[in-house]
This record gives sequence, C-alpha cells and structure tokens, in this order.
Amino acid sequence: MLSTIKREIRYLLTHKWDLCMVSLAPLCIIILFCSMFYSGKAEHVPIAIINQDQSELSHTIEKYLKLNTTLHVQQISEDQTEVEKNLNQTRIWGYVMIPEGAEQRLVKGEDAQISIVYNQSYFSIGNTISSAMLLSTVQASTDFLKNNYFVNEIPYIDIDTAHIKISPLFNPNLNYELYLEPFVIPAVLHLLLCCCIAFSVGQELKLNTTQQWRDSTTVLQAIFAKSFVYVIIFCFWTWLWMFWLIVIRGWTVAGSLSLILFAQFLFYLAYALISVTVVLATKNLSKTFGFLAVYGGSSLSFAGVTLPLNNAPLFTKFWSNIIPYTPYAKLQTEQWVIGSPPTTSLTPLFILTLYCIFYLAISSTLLKKIIWGAVNEK
Repeated sequence: MLSTIKREIRYLLTHKWDLCMVSLAPLCIIILFCSMFYSGKAEHVPIAIINQDQSELSHTIEKYLKLNTTLHVQQISEDQTEVEKNLNQTRIWGYVMIPEGAEQRLVKGEDAQISIVYNQSYFSIGNTISSAMLLSTVQASTDFLKNNYFVNEIPYIDIDTAHIKISPLFNPNLNYELYLEPFVIPAVLHLLLCCCIAFSVGQELKLNTTQQWRDSTTVLQAIFAKSFVYVIIFCFWTWLWMFWLIVIRGWTVAGSLSLILFAQFLFYLAYALISVTVVLATKNLSKTFGFLAVYGGSSLSFAGVTLPLNNAPLFTKFWSNIIPYTPYAKLQTEQWVIGSPPTTSLTPLFILTLYCIFYLAISSTLLKKIIWGAVNEK
C-alpha cells in the first residue's frame, strides 16, 4: 500500500494540472466561501414605509422599524404606486403599509389593516426582512397601546400586555456563516475530490497501467491506497477551513470534534470509492463526470439541510437516502451545532462505513475483471 501511495504522490507532483486541482482549487473555494459568509447575516436591508395614517401609531411603527438593525428605512411615502415601482426595480426589498384610519380601528379592537409586503424571490433575504418587519410592527403596536392609548384612557390602571418569549436554539442570531458554510464547503470539496480521483483512475485505464497500479499489493489495497491519497489531501483542506471557523472565527464545536473528523474521513472516502466504481464500470470519463455532476452535485439540495424533505416526493426521499452526504450532514449538525451525545451519531457513522465497504467491494471486483481481461488478451 505504501508503494501505491508513493506512486500516486509522484503522479500528482509530475502532473501540474492535477496538482493544482488538489491544492489551488480547494484553497480558492475556501477563500471564496469564507469571504462570502464572513459578515454573518444580511443587515440594513432597504425597505419602505407607506404611511397614509400619519398618526401616533404610524410614527411609533416608523421608530421601531428604524431601530431594527436588519432593516434600513430608505423611503417613507404616502404613494403606494411609487413604492411598488421601487420594489419591482429591487431598490427596496419590502414595505410596511399603514392605511388611513389604522390607529382608530386598532383602538376600537378592529383589524388595523396594516400589511407587510416583501420580495420572496430571494428566499433568505425575504425571510429575514419579513421576520424583522413583523417583529418591529408588533412591538410598535404593543408599545402604542400600552404607553399611549391605555395610559390616556385608563390613567390609574397599569395594564401589562402578554409577554411571549421566543428562543431560537443553536443559532439564535440566524448567522449564515454557522448555518450554511459548514455544509457548503464539504459539498463543493467532495465534488472536486470525485473529479480528481475519477480523472486519475481514467488515466490509468487510458494508459493501460492498472497492472502496475496493483503489482505490489492486492486489488483491494490498491484501490484503498489510491483513494487514501486524495482523501487525506481533501481532509487536510477541510481541517484547515475548520481551524479558521472554530479557532479564528469562534464557532466552537458543541459536541465531539473527533467524531466529526472521523466522519469526514469516511465521507470523503465513500465518495472517492464511488468515483472509482463509476470509472471502472463505464470506462468513460465523460459519462463518469456526467454521473458525478448529478450524483455529487445534488448532495446539498437533497440532504435536507437547505430544502426540507418533509412531504417531499418519494423520489426525493429515495435520492436523499442513497447519497453519503445525507448521513454526514446529519452527524455534523448533531455534533457541531446541537451538541448531541456521541451515541446519537453512531447511526449516520455506521451508514457512512457501509457506503465505504460496499463501494470498495464493488470497485475491487470491477478492477479484477479489467486486469484479468487485459491478461487474457495478452
């Protein structure tokens, strides 16, 4: 196995483009996404207020919206047409509509008819500003009723409104750096790993050097050793990125770090062995890259971390259960963010192990057939 590992390292050192794919490309990916999510979450998103009431209530709502750091009140107007024109031109991302007579209807116990409109075509921004506008509007209405209306109407009675505490767990600031980056980096790097090892094995088949590949060891060990080189390289880049996120940025691991690192090794190994299997089965790099683009490229979408799998079609659930990224994402969330007991993550760890064993066995069988076929031809 050691000789196979040395042989693969020599291959990388003598082929500069392959070396760039395992060195410069991961570095650029890490820098790109770390820069993208560095700010944490969107703030000072421009919105507008349509204030047709011009009342104490509407001015209180304006004040609360301006104090919310997520929002930036860019426009205050009574003309709804002008505001909607700016919304369609994406100069603003939403607006709060306070119609005439809103205060009078509110104090009579009627529907104030205050409405919130926002751009949901950008899902994350839409959810962020909708929550911020709703929270500020509700707080302003409560403040007005308690400190303005009730005080004037019933001056000798201090009426407290109901207090409801909302506690978002594990990521209370809704920070995108903690939410998305831990999933995006492994998702992109594992696809790059698949392409690198697929091309390397494809070159072996093209140059008919598979016999040299396994001369000093068994077929099983040869495949594992070849995959091991790329897995360790991409694990190194992942660990370097984790050092940045945990030590420098301060996103501490709530659970077991060692369990995450071991799961990452199995995760990358599983995809490496899948790539080897597909190349040996198709003997065609174009078909292999096409399969990897669909199989590996869909990992982030079908793992249930960005798009929910609840009530998803049967095919979506099936696809989610046949990709190694799904159990890895579950384990990473449990151990990094939630801090679950290690026993909770044994199931996804076991599934990753099964992926490795299954595809190692399949790829070994396919390589034996190729080698024996070449021997028989001679």
